[in-house]
Amino acid sequence: MSDDDDTDAVTRPSGKRSSRRARTASSEHDTGSVATIERGSRDDAVKPKTSKPSDKKKTAKGGGNPLKRLVKFLKEVFQELRKVIWPNRKQMVTYTTVVLVFVIFTVAFIAGLDLALIKGVNWLFG
Repeated sequence: MSDDDDTDAVTRPSGKRSSRRARTASSEHDTGSVATIERGSRDDAVKPKTSKPSDKKKTAKGGGNPLKRLVKFLKEVFQELRKVIWPNRKQMVTYTTVVLVFVIFTVAFIAGLDLALIKGVNWLFG
């Protein structure tokens, strides 16, 4: 399987950043990627539509239908969650073990310091 096969079918992200960068750099519709900015090309032909001043006031103050804003927010949250590369079970067990060992070590270290300081203060002030 070559990288050319990767560009034909867009699937769930695999975590390989180089192939995703190559894919977005070769895209004709990409106007905001790092590759486009580095090449120095700008798409001046596409200009945003000018909105009415009343529309700017609503969006600037956060106006609009709160239900529509909530639905839009939730849709964007789910879109971003689809992009996340979730760890598998083995990785999760490994990460959890590392965190627990680190926490146990830190607790033991602080408890040891606490006992040492208590002994030192008792020895000093009797």
